[in-house]
Amino acid sequence: MNKKETLNDEEMIFIASIRGHNIDSYNKRKGTNKYRVRINDKEREMLNNHRSMQNHITELKIDRSKFPKILIFDIETSPLSAYVWGRFKQLVTLDQTISEWFMLSWSAKWLNNPNMMSDVLTPEEALREDDLRITKSMWHLFNEADIIIAHNGQRFDTPRLNSRFLINGLMPPTPYRQIDTLKVARENFGFSSNKLDALAGYLGIEYKSYTDFNLWKRCLAGEQDALDYMQAYNIKDVEILEQVYLKLRPWIKNHPNISLYLENEDETCPHCGSSNLADTGTFSYTNVSKFSNVRCMDCGGLARRRTSDYPKEKRKALVMSV
Repeated sequence: MNKKETLNDEEMIFIASIRGHNIDSYNKRKGTNKYRVRINDKEREMLNNHRSMQNHITELKIDRSKFPKILIFDIETSPLSAYVWGRFKQLVTLDQTISEWFMLSWSAKWLNNPNMMSDVLTPEEALREDDLRITKSMWHLFNEADIIIAHNGQRFDTPRLNSRFLINGLMPPTPYRQIDTLKVARENFGFSSNKLDALAGYLGIEYKSYTDFNLWKRCLAGEQDALDYMQAYNIKDVEILEQVYLKLRPWIKNHPNISLYLENEDETCPHCGSSNLADTGTFSYTNVSKFSNVRCMDCGGLARRRTSDYPKEKRKALVMSV
């Protein structure tokens, strides 16, 4: 049911973009700086989601908490379309390409925050292969994040998003640290598969939703049901990813030091920020010193103190191999 809605500039740009229009196609009400337009139920639902996202971003900007903003995310992209002469070992040149890949949807959440965020193309945007709107909403989250977490993020999600940021005329987001759970799994364990779904199975976490290539074909055709399913699939991936990350976290070497963000005077776990630490009675040794180890009783992570436990009076007698 179409009802009139009063919109500000940002909201009008949003509605115009999902309709494939330019904001210049709409006029403000006389004597005001607002627009008054009719929108349907689907547009109203998307507008409310957009408003919620904007409110969330505003809250982030005024948040004075020192705990780092850790963003867990996943994206879904379209395949390339091209002319080919075979099914195996094909070199696809640029002039064989019919259309390039673009983003279909994204999903994200802040660590330790129950609220899930996501965005997906409208049927009209999918048919136009236009991901500008959802790329902008993803950029805002990257711009607020201190640490980002993705599975195969270093080789896929992050460079792919950077490509869409650049193509869509966006500036580089502010600096962040990155954790790639695929890289963590490969470097620390010997699983027969390091796919997110496989890790979920090994760790007793609920599996991903079922998909096949037909879902991507239907999304490219602009089918609303398929796009809705893609968004739900994307959200499920992020829910799984958060649980996998929390299981892997105590094993992550060189994890971004949460203590550094908190600026606490008390000792805190570099993995999770907890101050519930216990001495292990063991030491980590370098070639010139030794440091006592502590274990976080909340996340299970190990850390070492920065102050040397090697007696000063013995340091002069210490020699090193060459």
